[in-house]
Amino acid sequence: MSASYQIADWPQIDPGLLITPPPKWYAVQTRSRHEKLVAYQLQIRSIEHYLPVATQVHRWSDRRKRVEVPLFSGYVFVRVVPNNQERVRVLRINGAVRFIGNSAEGTPIPDQEIEGVRMLIEHNIPCATYPFLKVGQRIRIRGGALDGLEGIFQSRNGEETLVVSVDAIQRSLSVSIRGYHIEVV
Repeated sequence: MSASYQIADWPQIDPGLLITPPPKWYAVQTRSRHEKLVAYQLQIRSIEHYLPVATQVHRWSDRRKRVEVPLFSGYVFVRVVPNNQERVRVLRINGAVRFIGNSAEGTPIPDQEIEGVRMLIEHNIPCATYPFLKVGQRIRIRGGALDGLEGIFQSRNGEETLVVSVDAIQRSLSVSIRGYHIEVV
């Protein structure tokens, strides 16, 4: 004995029960010098976004002017539901290149990281971009008595240090880099 089912017999699903994942922050790479254009287009399309800017004084031969420049050149942050439809809406914007991350979908950015940047900007705390450092990365000190010194970046108990090694004798020295300007080698 076989039963036949019709669509009318199927259980009805309440649309309110469908769970939509919460929106998450993502970094979107933009074409060079298109950050403000992308942010403007995101605003027009009512897509939540954040473009942190810093005010700088630019000098020309005949004048000086205060200019707002993106704090992270080449990037705009968007807060969208993590699904293909939302990603396509963002990527169709003129100047948007790709979501940043390990996969094509992008890697979500924790809310507290975006809020930390917002807090610095909203309170007008002087800040500047700084090279992103990972423990174990090779760095060089710029300026001061240790100008040009190279070594490996280390961090222990909140203390950032430069480790200088002499491979031949397998010995190392560690020096605090607090207060020094450094660059990635």
